[in-house]
Amino acid sequence: ASMINQLLKLPLTIMSCPVFQVDCYDSVKGSAHDYGAFSLSGEYIAFQKYVGKILLLYLTELNALQNSLRTDRLVILGFPCNQFGKQEPGQNSEILQGIKYVRPGGGYVPNFQLFQKGDVNGENEQQIYTFLKNSCPPVVETFGDTTRLFWSPLKIHDIKWNFEKFLVNPQGKPVMRWFHRTNVSTVKNDIIRYMRKNRNG
Repeated sequence: ASMINQLLKLPLTIMSCPVFQVDCYDSVKGSAHDYGAFSLSGEYIAFQKYVGKILLLYLTELNALQNSLRTDRLVILGFPCNQFGKQEPGQNSEILQGIKYVRPGGGYVPNFQLFQKGDVNGENEQQIYTFLKNSCPPVVETFGDTTRLFWSPLKIHDIKWNFEKFLVNPQGKPVMRWFHRTNVSTVKNDIIRYMRKNRNG
């Protein structure tokens, strides 16, 4: 009993454990198709062109996922961002060369639509990300090392690091959000399960 009493006197640290995937809110107003973004070549792409497609929006490379889920129902959209540890410092004209030769390197060429670099959090965040974040609960409520986060103000629904992903249904409604450390195979399985469950929509 004395050992239990001693343990009870120790300070308790409560850690916020991430949820690796959350379902988005059912009552979302608006649609991802109401937005758009500029491609790396400077062409404005209205997301209206993706009506009827399942969209996976994320911040960094996912060639393997695109290859393994080859289907005309899924479109992967990539949004480079420099707000997390300044990991994307180059100009838009340098992004393709950077990912081909530096990170991830090895001749990597994306096989999906990449957009111009932009903010996903803070005062200058892209409107599509305001919509996505307001449509889904956060996957974790705490922030990591705030000295490596380059935006303000910090908000609970913010994207916490590169690699967070959002899945949008063919009608433009966000349906899933993944924690940045979620294994790509888990994301793939979640998408396959969603596509099987929603074959007609």
